[in-house]
Amino acid sequence: MLTRRKLLKSAGSTGLLLGATGLATPLLAQGTTIKIGYVSPQTGPLAGFAEADAFTIETFARVAAEQGLDVQVIVKDSQSNPNRAAEVAQELIIDDEIHLMLVASTPETTNPVTTVCEGEGMPVISTMAPWQPWFIGQQGNPGDPASWQPFRYGYHYFWGLEDVIAVFTNMWGQLDTNKQVGGLFPNDADGNAWGDPNVGVAPGFAAAGFTTVDPGRYQNLTDDFSAQINAFKAANVEIVTGVVIPPDFTTFRNQAIQQGFSPKAITVAKAILFPQSVETLGEAGHNLSSEVWWTPSHPFKSSLTGESGADLAAAFTTATSRPWTQPIGFIHSLFEMATDVIKRAPDMTDREGVADTIAATSLETIVGKIAWDGADVPPFAAANVCKTPLVGGQWRRKDDGTFDLVVVDNTTAPAIPTGGTMEPLA
Repeated sequence: MLTRRKLLKSAGSTGLLLGATGLATPLLAQGTTIKIGYVSPQTGPLAGFAEADAFTIETFARVAAEQGLDVQVIVKDSQSNPNRAAEVAQELIIDDEIHLMLVASTPETTNPVTTVCEGEGMPVISTMAPWQPWFIGQQGNPGDPASWQPFRYGYHYFWGLEDVIAVFTNMWGQLDTNKQVGGLFPNDADGNAWGDPNVGVAPGFAAAGFTTVDPGRYQNLTDDFSAQINAFKAANVEIVTGVVIPPDFTTFRNQAIQQGFSPKAITVAKAILFPQSVETLGEAGHNLSSEVWWTPSHPFKSSLTGESGADLAAAFTTATSRPWTQPIGFIHSLFEMATDVIKRAPDMTDREGVADTIAATSLETIVGKIAWDGADVPPFAAANVCKTPLVGGQWRRKDDGTFDLVVVDNTTAPAIPTGGTMEPLA
């Protein structure tokens, strides 16, 4: 694909800068600062995903300076809006003339940014969105696998729906239930992917012996979940799952209690990943469960700072007075990736070369190894998707009203230690 900016190359004399690590930084026009664009939802209902942004960027800036890297990070807020995400991506590419794009936090952010980058010929690394909504959701015809095409400039790492299906059913398998599962699937990229009757979670749940009750799509930021609650009651649902934004889950949980709906397990993605989302629920947050992508006990170290997961989480808490949160690891890993690409790329103004450098990555990071080598990924997505490990956890309320996230199932990733077993809500 020929993009209008594809043939831009650096002009004039070039120099080779050496960082403190002794690794070469890329060839650039002398005096040129490497510009990294970064898009995330810093405001709006998805803002919890960006809680670690400022801390991480400050860490990256410090380490880059120590290593002699002349790098500038230009941050843009998607405002939790896909249209805004696309708009600011365009600004970063056209107005700010970045050399590399980073993006994180749900398909509502990653997809529009990647789509813009693909059209403009801008290398982009993305994370924190399941790979199916990211890859399939951007295809011209998501319903026709024969038409799906790989990306040239977009590279993504995270887990997939097959992983969350395994994690969720493994957790539920520890409980005595009737295996009736109610689904909360909004009308957005995540909800439509998870709720698809053919390629979503329901077929995987069925293979594990669980029946999915899907009352249909709802609009994000709804204020009434009575229809879903009544459908779940009628079907004698004992497990609730879904992929829900935090404010909607708070509404659902409170209304379920008010209407006398008491399932044995509520295991939802997205909504209860962060301590503050659970804390708002008080006692109703105890033993809620979700997927766990990163914890301080994950057995990996940062290629950027050498820190362990525990070190990084402690540094975050010291700097912010907030408990650790899952995005700390993945946002940190994005800047590990950027540093690695900058050091390996022969010329950061050569977009084709930068894309090739990303594709050739093999890096041990704070979230595990990142390599687009096709491992455990279907052939159609192998060039653009790298999978990271996933386990399952529950929030346990402490006497002071705060919560601990306890890993209760690691069947899919035994190297990540558990801290307990699955407990019913009531």
